Amino acid sequence: MSEKEEQDQPMNDGPPKPAMREALVAAAFELFLERGFEQTTIDDIVSLAGVGRRSFFRYFPAKEDVVFPDHERSLAEMTEFLDSGSGEEDPVRHACGAARLVLRMYAEQPSFSVQRYRLTRKVPGLRAYELSVVWRYEHTLAHYLRGRFADRPDGALRADVIAAAVVSAHNHALRTWLRSGGESDWIAEVDTAMAFVTGTWSDRPAEAAPETGAADDVVVLIASRRAPLWRMVQGIESALGDARRVPEDARETQPAPQA
Repeated sequence: MSEKEEQDQPMNDGPPKPAMREALVAAAFELFLERGFEQTTIDDIVSLAGVGRRSFFRYFPAKEDVVFPDHERSLAEMTEFLDSGSGEEDPVRHACGAARLVLRMYAEQPSFSVQRYRLTRKVPGLRAYELSVVWRYEHTLAHYLRGRFADRPDGALRADVIAAAVVSAHNHALRTWLRSGGESDWIAEVDTAMAFVTGTWSDRPAEAAPETGAADDVVVLIASRRAPLWRMVQGIESALGDARRVPEDARETQPAPQA
């Protein structure tokens, strides 16, 4: 083992520091944009990042994975969000809310997301990899919807079709935003796309907007910075009480917190 690789070994059994992961992603994209994806090797990436090969494989199984470093986290957040439902909410709207989390992930890093979009358009292998990631999102949504529609004769079919519709609408909104260079209003894009899905597939009418003119209430919420946005909204709803629940449409249009 080289001296460099020995220095890269963790000193304890804890997880590696995120800073190294970010450095690898930054180095990889710098080289991809300069040389091209196919012409860049893992050795090139770790050399620029100033670490050993073992460090790369602690984070990424293959070179393709460094192009999509945030999807595992996003998929986990989507799954947690879907599981957080009470069982009384509109399943179609809840699935659309989960899709919003994914687009928010892209919007948190607009420059990186646009670079990745342009890169995947040029590399067929990355496009195929991306499609496999999209399938995992669709599969997760379909699994949730199958559970919610289990008592319907057409439950499995309905779940699969709606899951595909949610993913397709999300991707339409995402591509529109990416093609603008990340300059368009991503919230408006995803709202329009998800409204189309709920308007087509939801069995429940849209919730009426809250009455205006009432005295404003002030609610103070204390939450960890790492808490997902949807969890904070649940806390606000709990403080306000069921009679004043935040409408799903309003909840789903909140902007992403900036780091």
